[in-house]
Order: sequence, then C-alpha cells, then structure tokens
Amino acid sequence: MLKIEHLTKTYGDKKAVDDVTLHIKAGEIFGFIGHNGAGKSTTLKSAVGILRFDEGKIFIDGKSIIDDPIGCKKEMAYIPDNPDMYEFMSGIKYLNFVADVYGISSSERNEKIHKYADIFEITQDLGMPISSYSHGMKQKLALISAWMHEPKLIIMDEPFVGLDPKASHLLKEMMREHYDKGGAIFFSTHVLEVAEKLCDKVAIINHGKLVKVGTMDDVKGDDSLEEVFLELEAV
Repeated sequence: MLKIEHLTKTYGDKKAVDDVTLHIKAGEIFGFIGHNGAGKSTTLKSAVGILRFDEGKIFIDGKSIIDDPIGCKKEMAYIPDNPDMYEFMSGIKYLNFVADVYGISSSERNEKIHKYADIFEITQDLGMPISSYSHGMKQKLALISAWMHEPKLIIMDEPFVGLDPKASHLLKEMMREHYDKGGAIFFSTHVLEVAEKLCDKVAIINHGKLVKVGTMDDVKGDDSLEEVFLELEAV
C-alpha cells in the first residue's frame, strides 16, 4: 500500500531523513516512533507529497507520489500534527468542502458526517466557525474529514495529541475498524503504550536513520516498547 524506498531529505548540511526504506501493507497498522526532530514528520510529509525529497521513491497503491500525486492523494488521507484548517469556515462547511474535493455524494457525506460527528460529540458545534474550536475539536474535525472518503491508506502525525481519553478510545476503535476492512494506517506517536497495543509493525527512527523495524514482537522481544526505545535512544 505504501512503499518508501531509500528516502533522503536534507536541510542545508543536515540529513533529516537518511536512506529510509519502509513498506506498509494493506491490513496493517504501522507505528513510527522517534524523539522530536528524529525525522518522523519529514518522512510523513514526503510520503503524502507535501515535501520534496532529495533521493528515493515513494509509491502509494502502486502509484508514484512524484509522477502521479493526484492519483496517490485520492487513495489516502493525511492528518498533520497540527490540524491547519480554513478557520473562517464553519465545521460543516469544511466537511462539505472536503467531500466536494473527493467527489462524495450528498447521501454518503451526510451519513458519514452524522455518524462521526455524533461519535465525537461535536454535532452541535458544526455550525460554529472553526476559529472558535479548541485544538481537540479541530483534531476531531480532521479525523472526520480523513475517514469520510474511506481511503485505502491513512497517514497521521501524532493523532492522539489534544484528544481527551474518550476521543482517544474512539480513534483506536476507528483505526481497528479500518484495519479490519483491509485498510492501512501509518502513524507517528509519542504514546508508546498505544503503539504497543495497536500496531502490527513498528519502526524506530533516530537522527534520520532507522534503527529498528519489524513486527511488534520482533522489535520489543520480552521487553516493553518503552524500554526498547529508551535503550536505542541512549546509543
């Protein structure tokens, strides 16, 4: 579903991402872990076509993000670590705008909006301008917009930041449901307990280089993911 081959991205003299290769298959929840500045966001932004990269190739469902960016973006949804939105819009106008971009029919969009807005308990807030939303409310709106068109691949950068415990639980259930339907999820997180419970596979990145990749059991062995991460960070 997502193939990142020998990705390298440089800022000046610093290699933010250094020869990273990752494969995320359909039906996988793949966690991406690293300290601040390790290269997680740069990798994710390169994968979704926001950042140009210096070397490597990225394919989404067999399509090149360089050669066919529109085709790739039709197959995926991306939630950044800070959900920037058109704050002059109301929540419902924003969701309808996203639905228009993806060509979602009126009946389907209404069904999805009502379903997820009710789940996240923001139905009554959809008529308000996004500028009045808290960070958590914006995050919920971003999640609804990502799930609306049923993408094959969902890429998220720190999706649990700003969510209350109930919303975090709901997001985990949505991720598992997407996984059960054969979708793929690639997400970065600092919440190692969540990654350990949710993910089929995990990659740990440090100073732009992958230091550990594999199934959760292979990566952590008999230790906790936190213990493995802290040990690798100390090297």
